[in-house]
Amino acid sequence: MNKKNITLVAIVFLSIVAGLLMGNLIARRSQLRGLPGDYSFLTKSFSKNKLDEVLSLIDQQYVDSIDVDKMTEEMMVDLIARLDPHSVYIPAADLENVNSELEGSFSGIGVQFNIQNDTITIVSVISGGPSEKVGLLAGDRIVEVNDTAFTGKKVTNEKVMKKLRGKANTKVKLGVKRHGTNEKLTYSVTRGQIPVNSVDVSYIIAPQTGFIKVSKFAATTYSEFLTAIADLRAKGARKYIIDLRENSGGFMDQAISMVNEFLPANQLIVYSEGKSYPRYEARANGKGSLIKAPVVVLIDEFSASASEIFAGAIQDNDRGMIIGRRSFGKGLVQQQMDLSDGSAIRLTVARYYIPSGRSIQKPYENGKSEDYELDILNRYIHGEIDNKDSVHLKDSLKYSTLKGRTVYGGGGVMPDYFVARDTSEYSPYLNKVVNYGYLYQFAFQYTDQHRKTLSAFKEWQKMEQHLLSQKLLQEFVIFAKSKGVTPTANDLSVSGDFIQRQLNAYITRNMIGENGFFPLFYKKDKTILKAIEILAKEK
Repeated sequence: MNKKNITLVAIVFLSIVAGLLMGNLIARRSQLRGLPGDYSFLTKSFSKNKLDEVLSLIDQQYVDSIDVDKMTEEMMVDLIARLDPHSVYIPAADLENVNSELEGSFSGIGVQFNIQNDTITIVSVISGGPSEKVGLLAGDRIVEVNDTAFTGKKVTNEKVMKKLRGKANTKVKLGVKRHGTNEKLTYSVTRGQIPVNSVDVSYIIAPQTGFIKVSKFAATTYSEFLTAIADLRAKGARKYIIDLRENSGGFMDQAISMVNEFLPANQLIVYSEGKSYPRYEARANGKGSLIKAPVVVLIDEFSASASEIFAGAIQDNDRGMIIGRRSFGKGLVQQQMDLSDGSAIRLTVARYYIPSGRSIQKPYENGKSEDYELDILNRYIHGEIDNKDSVHLKDSLKYSTLKGRTVYGGGGVMPDYFVARDTSEYSPYLNKVVNYGYLYQFAFQYTDQHRKTLSAFKEWQKMEQHLLSQKLLQEFVIFAKSKGVTPTANDLSVSGDFIQRQLNAYITRNMIGENGFFPLFYKKDKTILKAIEILAKEK
């Protein structure tokens, strides 16, 4: 599912951030591709040592039968966990799924799905993909996979992906229920390569101002970015907002290529070094197409790794303004090293530094990842997300930008313009309907019931006009009440406009996709409004 958090609701973050954020960050490949190195030490150290001897003795001599393979897997997890928080062991069974998110494509049937009432429901069908070619439609319910019923509590996102993904050119047989049709429909879908976009959206957000949201730095991010720039230029863009909020990183080379578009020749972008690696520098080649274009970069507490390289290079070279909140603070470089049994380790091999010389890695202790993972939660508790004065910067960590402005190290990139989390539309009612997923559920149900009418609107502006003429908010209140959640008059006074905007955005996404979703989702976003204000002053 698309991971767009509604940042107005504090409890949503407080309840999920400790568990989900780091799992997501660790699963991503925040590595410097092309780092030189000799990994023969791995085979030497793993081939025959005390650990091998002990496991062999247990296998052969222990009084009871022991699953030595399972024990080895558990020991590997514990061993790597004793290092820094970003080194990780990946079992062979998980490696393909962990890799696929940043590879630029995967092999599957080409649908976006949601699990509604224990049933796989197709939210959208990817244009030109395998499912569209055989006639599957948004709103279809998949009830059988390969002649076996697949509904009920056993249906999870992980199980669905295992069923629907697979090698290219293999077939999967689907039994489908369609709205308005009593009979079960059967489709045979030949799996194919499905693109994974990392540039979520690009559009003209203000006069001569292009907006580009980058959700991660994947294998195709730079080429997607160039396509977005060309399109925006054709529509009159002369200045740009690059949104890296909630971008937890990815391939460093993609971030370097992107920021190179903005910097004059020979300006430092990033450098890295480690015990076994000499200093490596990346510098701009002066051939970028946006060297004179005004730019601002948006970051928040979930912006990490490669996104911090991009923001740091823009800030330290005085190339543009950074807006938002202090970024995550990940300045460690991982290299993936495959092991003989199909598993892998992602080992921290170097630290990287942005042009002023500061490391953006926040403090950590080896083997104490739990404390590290609670850092974001503690920022919320201590008020840093709501108040700039809650951020305490040490004078000993002062650095200077290219033109002499003071910036700080010690963990993350501090923005030039702080924008607090917006809680002005928060209410207990909003908290409940967000936590329970009722906004999304209602939006899908409404889309499903009015798909024929909604299909007439191809642009988000006209879709919004239509939805505003309906009684969405009243219908939603009735829907949520049927689920046991009833608002007070004050709840709707405070949160009603926000709920309406969210419903407009989700319904539009269901029909048009991300290009319709984000302009509505971000309509009153204070960080974006600040960026537009700053760029409006640029000549």
